[in-house]
Amino acid sequence: MSPYCDLYGGAILNATISLFAYASIEPLREPKIIIEAVDRAEMVVYDFADTLPINNTLDLAKGVYNYIFRKYGPVPSGFKLSTTVDAPAGSGLGSSSTLVVAIIGVFAEWLNLPLGEYDIAQMAYDVERVELNMAGGRQDQYAATFGGVNFMEFYKDNKVIVNPLRIKQKYLYELENNLLLFFTATSRLSSTIIEAQSRNVKENRQESIDAMHYLKEQAVMMKEAVLQGNIHQIGGILDFGFRYKKQMAMGITNDSMDEIYEAALKAGATGGKISGAGGGGFMMFYCPGNSRYSVKKALESFGGSFSRYQFTERGLVTWSI
Repeated sequence: MSPYCDLYGGAILNATISLFAYASIEPLREPKIIIEAVDRAEMVVYDFADTLPINNTLDLAKGVYNYIFRKYGPVPSGFKLSTTVDAPAGSGLGSSSTLVVAIIGVFAEWLNLPLGEYDIAQMAYDVERVELNMAGGRQDQYAATFGGVNFMEFYKDNKVIVNPLRIKQKYLYELENNLLLFFTATSRLSSTIIEAQSRNVKENRQESIDAMHYLKEQAVMMKEAVLQGNIHQIGGILDFGFRYKKQMAMGITNDSMDEIYEAALKAGATGGKISGAGGGGFMMFYCPGNSRYSVKKALESFGGSFSRYQFTERGLVTWSI
């Protein structure tokens, strides 16, 4: 996240899981633009135009359209754009960025745009962070576009290096078996937390900056652990990161999330993390052996839910019929 990665360089370890965002375009004979978020039961209808209003209703889709129209010119006809997302908004799983990537992908397929993976990921970043002025990082856009397990490096001037990792399948199976994904039943507005993190860097607050240094170190530690098959080290590495992440800004965690975390450790988890910016959404816990069952039982009283998933190598996939 800027300005940290611009000053110091950033790094993350990221893996995509089998929760997806879907987008489809149906060309229309009439000069209308229809955008529908099927999972949210929201729809807007406009006369054909070169710019759609940004007004807090389906702005991600409208932002992509405005960006593509401005850069590539008029689309060939009116259209209906339909979307749905498997993960709830504000979950911390990168659902917004994944949706933007899907929408860009379907436009690129329809218009036959010459876009590679880095182009699509950068465009998704530009739409969210520049076009729509939404605070945040850039790892989600690249993860959704490329798919798989990647070690990503971030530098100034939008320089990003995606390093795909060749991890033995048995290590991924062990991670799937031991990583428990828990939805806290609360979503959050990540922008306020992210803005606080950025402000702490700009104001040179050393405690926050040091915490970010340790989070970057955590990414390297995790990469080495999964490549070398030291899977049970992941719990301790996650716990290391959890302790420092809370120091990056206020609001990343709260009393309820701390209580959930400590209950999971007491039941057998060796570490965990808050997904995304924090403040709510998903948490994940590393549960060695068969401790996932005792951890699930311990967390049931907190009123959340557990999500099943598998790691997937697929990033953006598009097709036309």
